[in-house]
Amino acid sequence: MLHHLNVAQSHTANGIPCLCLICPRQLHQPNLNFNFDNSRSQLPLLPLLHHPSSLNRIIIVTTIFNNGRILCPGSWGRFVSTLVVEDDHLAHVGWDSDEAIVRVQATASTVDLRNRIVLPGFIDGHVHILNSGISLQKLDLLPCKNVADIQSSITTYAATHPSDPRILCRGWVQSVTDGNASATVLDDLDPRPIYIEALDLHSTWCNNAALKELEAESKPDPPGGKIHRYQNGTPSGLLEEAAQFDVVWPFLDRVMSMKNKVAAIDAAIRAHQRAGYTGLVDMAMGESGWVALNMYRNQRGELPMHVAVHWLVPYSKCDADICSHIDRAIEIQQTFNRKISSEFCINGIKLLCDGTVDGCTAGLHQAYGGLSNIVDPIWPADALSLAICRATNAGLQCVIYAVWDRTVQQAIDCLCQIQDLPACRHPIEHLEITTPEDAKRLGQLGIVASVQPVHLDPATFGGWPEMLEIQRCKRAFAYQEFVEGGAHLAFGTDSPTANHQALPNLYVATTRRSSIQPSLQDTINPECAVSLATAVSAATAGTAYASFSESWTGILRAGFKANFVVVDMIWAPESL
Repeated sequence: MLHHLNVAQSHTANGIPCLCLICPRQLHQPNLNFNFDNSRSQLPLLPLLHHPSSLNRIIIVTTIFNNGRILCPGSWGRFVSTLVVEDDHLAHVGWDSDEAIVRVQATASTVDLRNRIVLPGFIDGHVHILNSGISLQKLDLLPCKNVADIQSSITTYAATHPSDPRILCRGWVQSVTDGNASATVLDDLDPRPIYIEALDLHSTWCNNAALKELEAESKPDPPGGKIHRYQNGTPSGLLEEAAQFDVVWPFLDRVMSMKNKVAAIDAAIRAHQRAGYTGLVDMAMGESGWVALNMYRNQRGELPMHVAVHWLVPYSKCDADICSHIDRAIEIQQTFNRKISSEFCINGIKLLCDGTVDGCTAGLHQAYGGLSNIVDPIWPADALSLAICRATNAGLQCVIYAVWDRTVQQAIDCLCQIQDLPACRHPIEHLEITTPEDAKRLGQLGIVASVQPVHLDPATFGGWPEMLEIQRCKRAFAYQEFVEGGAHLAFGTDSPTANHQALPNLYVATTRRSSIQPSLQDTINPECAVSLATAVSAATAGTAYASFSESWTGILRAGFKANFVVVDMIWAPESL
């Protein structure tokens, strides 16, 4: 068990401020010494975790954290100097001279924050926990600029991983291969099955060995998906949308041991801890992931952070199939709901209504550049309304995945049918292209705008102008319009489709510049940037509101959970 937490006094090599996470259970360790030294190595560090076997030896202590810049509750951008933690809750947030602090000074332990900023613990409002952990073990192809780069990377990786039964890759940006996703491009690299998952997770590029073990040739296209084929019917190498979720993912899930799944969840949660998160919202939970997450929780005795999940409900032409998935979420929520288990619960369902930008499968009011057909949403309106009503009537939150304007409009139109809509807090995810009218409707109707700023990084925006007319590109990621329209803004990362780090997410939201390539001077619609105060709120209080946990976390207020993060940073967007 560690007894020292080190926070550097300058930025890391990647330009990201160093941070350390303070967890409530850390404060129960006898003789715990918070040592803020000048070390610049091994940052950020894994926070202390309290092991369940020592629960009966917890020493309840009062700890005063002083000489800091602690974000003032209810006043984003203002700071106080001191907070007091008793047990696992905040007892007081204010100034050294406050009576509540003076009263406990004689018996409390004291931690000198040395003028560092203290923020509420971040909550990742959109993450895929199991996939995030699995992706950490895959070959990252994001740096590749063309097909030759991809081939070279895979060849090198294959030579250094001879015992792997399959070569699993991630981070493929489809535009760098000009739409080429032929199995034959990969066949000569290695005889083993090769799976190259797109950065957006909505498609996979396979070699013929992978297509063979998937039995792709004999499988029909699932509703809302496609197995790309040559004219003779032979699969060509690409599986997208529902073919990804119904064919590729289930197969790879079956061949992965439960032990490895639990290890992947542990890796994902630890990575988020190091990034300053105290809560996660999983946005596509299924049976296998749920079993693995529960096994991980049972092995530990408790989770090191609060987790809420949304059950994935895939589209089907059969209403009974849709209802069966919703009913499964209802069944599990009887045991794991916010009233019984606020820190580990099922909040609702996720409806995957849209495709992706790179795959030209997201619903748009106009045809993509070079194409003639307008892309429809994955869910027909009547089926979407059925799912929303059934879930809402059962007390489930409905998360709607809608990327571009045609699908966003359909989602809002269907949500309008719900009585007392604001109380439901139904979020729409992504909202990357919206019309001015729909940007306003979010706030008017009480729909949560749940967005992922890392997706607007200029380094990954290059293919948009070719797919869209310039006027529509100017509607991209209109966050400030959402705020001005009164919408509740919640931030996530969509990890592993993007960097899970919290601070780069804030940087992109506030500057509209690249965190992937900091030297890049390009900006994406800078007039839609939000203030740093708004961004921090969206990554903490906003996400707490969206997940119905704002009564106990998300801000630094007396009585709330002591979930907070100490950050060595300058309170300015360009310094993030």
